[in-house]
Amino acid sequence: MSKPRDKQMTIDEVVAQLSDGMTIGIGGWGPRRKPMALVRAILRSDLKDLTIVSWGGADVGLLARAGKIRKVIYAFVSLDSIPLEPNFQRARQNGTIPEVVELDEGMFQTGLYAAAQRLPFLPMRAGLGSDVLVNNTWIKTVTSPYADENGDFEDFTAVPALKLDVALVHMNRADAHGNATYLGPDPYFDDLFVQAADKAYLTCEEIVDTAGLTVDTAVQRLLISRMAIDGVVETPNGAHFTTCTPDYERDEKFQKAYAAAAGGTDEEWTAFEQRFLAGDEAAYQAAVAAFAAEEAAK
Repeated sequence: MSKPRDKQMTIDEVVAQLSDGMTIGIGGWGPRRKPMALVRAILRSDLKDLTIVSWGGADVGLLARAGKIRKVIYAFVSLDSIPLEPNFQRARQNGTIPEVVELDEGMFQTGLYAAAQRLPFLPMRAGLGSDVLVNNTWIKTVTSPYADENGDFEDFTAVPALKLDVALVHMNRADAHGNATYLGPDPYFDDLFVQAADKAYLTCEEIVDTAGLTVDTAVQRLLISRMAIDGVVETPNGAHFTTCTPDYERDEKFQKAYAAAAGGTDEEWTAFEQRFLAGDEAAYQAAVAAFAAEEAAK
Protein backbone atom coordinates (compact mmCIF):
# COMPACT_ATOMS: atom_id res chain seq x y z
CA MET A 1 0.00 0.00 0.00
CA SER A 2 1.39 3.41 -0.96
CA LYS A 3 1.82 6.06 1.72
CA PRO A 4 0.01 9.42 1.57
CA ARG A 5 1.92 11.98 -0.48
CA ASP A 6 4.20 14.47 1.25
CA LYS A 7 2.76 17.86 0.25
CA GLN A 8 5.18 20.18 2.03
CA MET A 9 5.99 23.37 0.11
CA THR A 10 7.44 26.80 0.71
CA ILE A 11 5.43 30.02 0.76
CA ASP A 12 6.90 31.11 -2.54
CA GLU A 13 6.18 27.74 -4.15
CA VAL A 14 2.51 28.16 -3.26
CA VAL A 15 2.35 31.66 -4.70
CA ALA A 16 4.03 30.37 -7.87
CA GLN A 17 0.91 28.21 -8.38
CA LEU A 18 -1.27 31.33 -8.55
CA SER A 19 -1.87 33.42 -11.64
CA ASP A 20 -3.35 36.77 -12.64
CA GLY A 21 -7.14 36.94 -12.64
CA MET A 22 -7.69 34.04 -10.25
CA THR A 23 -10.53 33.91 -7.73
CA ILE A 24 -8.86 33.32 -4.37
CA GLY A 25 -10.73 32.53 -1.17
CA ILE A 26 -8.91 33.52 2.02
CA GLY A 27 -9.96 31.71 5.18
CA GLY A 28 -10.10 32.98 8.73
CA TRP A 29 -12.48 35.60 10.05
CA GLY A 30 -11.65 39.32 10.08
CA PRO A 31 -8.56 39.56 12.30
CA ARG A 32 -8.63 35.88 13.28
CA ARG A 33 -6.39 33.07 11.98
CA LYS A 34 -5.69 34.55 8.56
CA PRO A 35 -3.00 33.00 6.31
CA MET A 36 -1.05 36.24 6.51
CA ALA A 37 2.32 34.78 5.48
CA LEU A 38 0.73 33.85 2.15
CA VAL A 39 -0.93 37.25 1.87
CA ARG A 40 2.46 38.90 2.39
CA ALA A 41 3.96 36.63 -0.27
CA ILE A 42 1.24 37.70 -2.71
CA LEU A 43 2.11 41.32 -1.92
CA ARG A 44 5.72 40.61 -2.94
CA SER A 45 4.63 38.94 -6.18
CA ASP A 46 3.62 40.38 -9.54
CA LEU A 47 0.10 38.96 -9.26
CA LYS A 48 -2.72 41.29 -10.26
CA ASP A 49 -6.41 41.45 -11.22
CA LEU A 50 -7.40 39.07 -8.43
CA THR A 51 -10.91 38.34 -7.21
CA ILE A 52 -10.72 37.99 -3.43
CA VAL A 53 -13.45 36.18 -1.47
CA SER A 54 -13.11 36.72 2.27
CA TRP A 55 -14.66 37.43 5.63
CA GLY A 56 -12.15 40.21 5.40
CA GLY A 57 -9.51 41.70 7.63
CA ALA A 58 -6.01 42.94 6.92
CA ASP A 59 -5.75 40.40 4.11
CA VAL A 60 -8.23 42.41 2.03
CA GLY A 61 -6.84 45.73 3.22
CA LEU A 62 -3.24 44.95 2.28
CA LEU A 63 -4.11 43.50 -1.11
CA ALA A 64 -6.36 46.46 -1.85
CA ARG A 65 -3.66 48.98 -0.90
CA ALA A 66 -1.21 47.14 -3.17
CA GLY A 67 -3.62 47.33 -6.12
CA LYS A 68 -3.87 43.55 -6.43
CA ILE A 69 -7.67 43.34 -6.38
CA ARG A 70 -9.95 43.62 -9.38
CA LYS A 71 -13.02 42.37 -7.51
CA VAL A 72 -13.74 41.67 -3.86
CA ILE A 73 -16.63 39.61 -2.48
CA TYR A 74 -17.07 40.00 1.27
CA ALA A 75 -19.49 40.06 4.17
CA PHE A 76 -17.39 42.53 6.18
CA VAL A 77 -13.82 43.85 6.34
CA SER A 78 -12.88 44.60 9.95
CA LEU A 79 -10.07 44.44 12.49
CA ASP A 80 -12.55 44.05 15.39
CA SER A 81 -10.98 46.50 17.85
CA ILE A 82 -10.69 48.82 14.83
CA PRO A 83 -14.15 48.40 13.25
CA LEU A 84 -13.27 49.50 9.70
CA GLU A 85 -10.12 48.08 8.13
CA PRO A 86 -8.37 51.36 7.20
CA ASN A 87 -6.71 50.30 3.94
CA PHE A 88 -9.99 48.85 2.70
CA GLN A 89 -11.83 51.98 3.82
CA ARG A 90 -9.35 54.07 1.85
CA ALA A 91 -9.78 51.90 -1.26
CA ARG A 92 -13.58 52.14 -1.08
CA GLN A 93 -13.51 55.91 -0.60
CA ASN A 94 -11.07 56.36 -3.48
CA GLY A 95 -12.84 53.85 -5.73
CA THR A 96 -9.64 51.91 -6.43
CA ILE A 97 -11.30 48.47 -6.39
CA PRO A 98 -13.10 48.14 -9.74
CA GLU A 99 -15.82 45.77 -8.55
CA VAL A 100 -17.22 45.29 -5.04
CA VAL A 101 -19.82 42.75 -3.90
CA GLU A 102 -21.03 43.01 -0.30
CA LEU A 103 -23.19 40.10 0.89
CA ASP A 104 -25.14 39.28 4.01
CA GLU A 105 -23.02 36.94 6.17
CA GLY A 106 -25.53 34.13 5.76
CA MET A 107 -25.58 34.60 2.00
CA PHE A 108 -21.78 34.50 1.93
CA GLN A 109 -21.79 31.19 3.82
CA THR A 110 -24.53 29.79 1.57
CA GLY A 111 -22.54 30.77 -1.52
CA LEU A 112 -19.59 28.74 -0.22
CA TYR A 113 -21.92 25.82 0.55
CA ALA A 114 -23.22 25.91 -3.02
CA ALA A 115 -19.70 25.90 -4.44
CA ALA A 116 -18.66 23.09 -2.09
CA GLN A 117 -21.60 21.00 -3.35
CA ARG A 118 -20.82 21.96 -6.97
CA LEU A 119 -24.24 23.59 -7.34
CA PRO A 120 -24.85 26.83 -9.26
CA PHE A 121 -26.83 28.32 -6.36
CA LEU A 122 -28.71 27.53 -3.17
CA PRO A 123 -31.98 29.13 -2.02
CA MET A 124 -32.35 31.03 1.24
CA ARG A 125 -34.49 33.77 2.74
CA ALA A 126 -31.67 36.17 3.62
CA GLY A 127 -31.44 39.09 1.23
CA LEU A 128 -35.13 39.32 0.46
CA GLY A 129 -36.39 42.87 0.96
CA SER A 130 -32.89 44.19 1.59
CA ASP A 131 -30.50 46.49 -0.26
CA VAL A 132 -28.27 43.48 -0.94
CA LEU A 133 -30.54 42.70 -3.90
CA VAL A 134 -30.92 46.38 -4.77
CA ASN A 135 -27.14 46.85 -5.01
CA ASN A 136 -26.51 43.48 -6.64
CA THR A 137 -29.19 43.22 -9.31
CA TRP A 138 -27.44 40.18 -10.83
CA ILE A 139 -28.52 38.12 -7.79
CA LYS A 140 -31.84 36.55 -8.73
CA THR A 141 -34.76 35.10 -6.84
CA VAL A 142 -36.32 31.71 -7.39
CA THR A 143 -39.82 30.39 -6.67
CA SER A 144 -40.17 27.13 -4.81
CA PRO A 145 -41.73 24.36 -6.92
CA TYR A 146 -43.35 23.06 -3.72
CA ALA A 147 -46.38 24.65 -2.13
CA ASP A 148 -46.26 25.45 1.59
CA GLU A 149 -49.00 24.53 4.07
CA ASN A 150 -51.12 27.43 2.79
CA GLY A 151 -50.78 26.38 -0.81
CA ASP A 152 -48.43 29.28 -1.63
CA PHE A 153 -45.21 29.03 -3.63
CA GLU A 154 -42.58 30.96 -1.69
CA ASP A 155 -39.85 33.09 -3.26
CA PHE A 156 -36.22 32.73 -2.14
CA THR A 157 -32.95 34.44 -2.86
CA ALA A 158 -30.99 32.28 -5.31
CA VAL A 159 -27.55 32.72 -3.73
CA PRO A 160 -24.92 32.10 -6.44
CA ALA A 161 -22.06 29.70 -5.75
CA LEU A 162 -18.83 31.37 -4.63
CA LYS A 163 -16.66 29.07 -6.70
CA LEU A 164 -12.96 29.49 -5.96
CA ASP A 165 -9.95 28.72 -8.10
CA VAL A 166 -7.80 28.53 -4.96
CA ALA A 167 -8.38 28.57 -1.21
CA LEU A 168 -5.73 29.71 1.28
CA VAL A 169 -6.19 28.87 4.98
CA HIS A 170 -4.11 28.83 8.17
CA MET A 171 -4.41 26.14 10.83
CA ASN A 172 -2.75 25.45 14.17
CA ARG A 173 -1.37 22.01 13.28
CA ALA A 174 -1.09 19.90 10.14
CA ASP A 175 0.73 16.83 8.97
CA ALA A 176 2.88 16.65 5.85
CA HIS A 177 -0.02 15.17 3.87
CA GLY A 178 -2.55 17.98 4.38
CA ASN A 179 -4.66 16.80 7.30
CA ALA A 180 -5.11 19.79 9.60
CA THR A 181 -6.62 20.73 12.93
CA TYR A 182 -7.60 23.92 14.71
CA LEU A 183 -7.04 24.31 18.46
CA GLY A 184 -8.89 27.56 19.06
CA PRO A 185 -12.58 28.23 19.68
CA ASP A 186 -13.85 28.33 16.10
CA PRO A 187 -13.17 26.69 12.70
CA TYR A 188 -14.13 29.94 10.90
CA PHE A 189 -15.54 28.02 7.88
CA ASP A 190 -12.05 27.16 6.62
CA ASP A 191 -13.27 23.73 5.59
CA LEU A 192 -15.91 25.38 3.38
CA PHE A 193 -13.29 27.51 1.63
CA VAL A 194 -11.25 24.38 0.93
CA GLN A 195 -14.27 22.44 -0.36
CA ALA A 196 -15.38 25.35 -2.57
CA ALA A 197 -12.01 25.55 -4.35
CA ASP A 198 -10.40 23.71 -7.24
CA LYS A 199 -7.10 23.77 -5.33
CA ALA A 200 -6.31 24.51 -1.70
CA TYR A 201 -3.16 25.35 0.22
CA LEU A 202 -2.73 25.61 3.95
CA THR A 203 -0.16 27.13 6.22
CA CYS A 204 0.19 26.04 9.82
CA GLU A 205 2.05 26.89 12.99
CA GLU A 206 3.64 23.45 13.11
CA ILE A 207 3.78 20.32 11.00
CA VAL A 208 3.44 17.26 13.22
CA ASP A 209 3.14 13.52 12.82
CA THR A 210 -0.37 12.48 11.82
CA ALA A 211 -0.96 10.82 15.18
CA GLY A 212 -0.13 14.10 16.88
CA LEU A 213 -3.15 15.81 15.36
CA THR A 214 -5.48 14.16 17.85
CA VAL A 215 -3.27 14.20 20.96
CA ASP A 216 -4.50 16.07 24.05
CA THR A 217 -7.77 17.21 22.52
CA ALA A 218 -11.03 16.83 24.41
CA VAL A 219 -13.09 17.20 21.23
CA GLN A 220 -12.60 16.29 17.61
CA ARG A 221 -10.89 19.24 15.93
CA LEU A 222 -9.59 17.58 12.78
CA LEU A 223 -11.15 19.98 10.29
CA ILE A 224 -9.41 19.50 6.95
CA SER A 225 -8.70 16.28 5.09
CA ARG A 226 -5.57 15.71 3.04
CA MET A 227 -7.84 14.70 0.14
CA ALA A 228 -8.70 18.36 -0.43
CA ILE A 229 -5.24 19.89 0.07
CA ASP A 230 -2.60 20.48 -2.59
CA GLY A 231 0.17 21.94 -0.45
CA VAL A 232 1.21 22.47 3.18
CA VAL A 233 3.61 25.10 4.53
CA GLU A 234 4.92 25.33 8.09
CA THR A 235 4.87 29.05 8.97
CA PRO A 236 5.41 29.75 12.69
CA ASN A 237 3.70 33.04 13.56
CA GLY A 238 2.32 32.93 10.03
CA ALA A 239 -1.06 34.38 10.99
CA HIS A 240 0.50 37.49 12.60
CA PHE A 241 -0.88 40.04 13.31
CA THR A 242 -4.19 38.20 13.50
CA THR A 243 -5.00 35.66 16.21
CA CYS A 244 -4.03 32.02 16.16
CA THR A 245 -5.48 30.91 19.48
CA PRO A 246 -4.08 29.23 21.59
CA ASP A 247 -0.66 29.68 19.99
CA TYR A 248 -0.94 33.48 20.20
CA GLU A 249 -3.53 36.22 20.30
CA ARG A 250 -3.90 39.26 18.06
CA ASP A 251 -0.95 41.67 18.25
CA GLU A 252 -2.94 44.74 19.22
CA LYS A 253 0.07 47.06 19.43
CA PHE A 254 1.20 46.10 15.94
CA GLN A 255 -2.35 46.35 14.62
CA LYS A 256 -2.59 49.86 16.06
CA ALA A 257 0.65 50.81 14.31
CA TYR A 258 -0.62 49.26 11.07
CA ALA A 259 -3.91 51.16 11.28
CA ALA A 260 -2.15 54.45 12.06
CA ALA A 261 0.11 54.05 9.02
CA ALA A 262 -2.77 52.97 6.78
CA GLY A 263 -4.87 55.94 7.83
CA GLY A 264 -1.97 58.39 7.69
CA THR A 265 -0.07 60.06 4.90
CA ASP A 266 1.42 58.28 1.92
CA GLU A 267 4.83 58.86 3.49
CA GLU A 268 3.77 57.16 6.72
CA TRP A 269 2.47 54.14 4.82
CA THR A 270 5.64 53.94 2.74
CA ALA A 271 7.72 53.93 5.93
CA PHE A 272 5.59 51.08 7.32
CA GLU A 273 5.96 49.15 4.07
CA GLN A 274 9.71 49.61 4.00
CA ARG A 275 10.11 48.44 7.57
CA PHE A 276 7.76 45.46 7.56
CA LEU A 277 6.74 44.45 4.03
CA ALA A 278 9.71 45.09 1.76
CA GLY A 279 11.55 41.85 2.54
CA ASP A 280 10.68 38.16 2.72
CA GLU A 281 8.80 36.42 5.52
CA ALA A 282 11.93 35.98 7.64
CA ALA A 283 12.60 39.72 7.37
CA TYR A 284 9.00 40.45 8.36
CA GLN A 285 9.22 38.26 11.46
CA ALA A 286 12.54 39.84 12.45
CA ALA A 287 11.05 43.34 12.07
CA VAL A 288 8.03 42.32 14.16
CA ALA A 289 10.32 40.98 16.91
CA ALA A 290 12.25 44.25 16.91
CA PHE A 291 8.99 46.21 17.07
CA ALA A 292 7.83 44.11 20.04
CA ALA A 293 11.12 44.72 21.85
CA GLU A 294 10.78 48.45 21.31
CA GLU A 295 7.24 48.44 22.65
CA ALA A 296 8.26 46.39 25.69
CA ALA A 297 11.01 48.88 26.49
CA LYS A 298 8.64 51.85 26.60
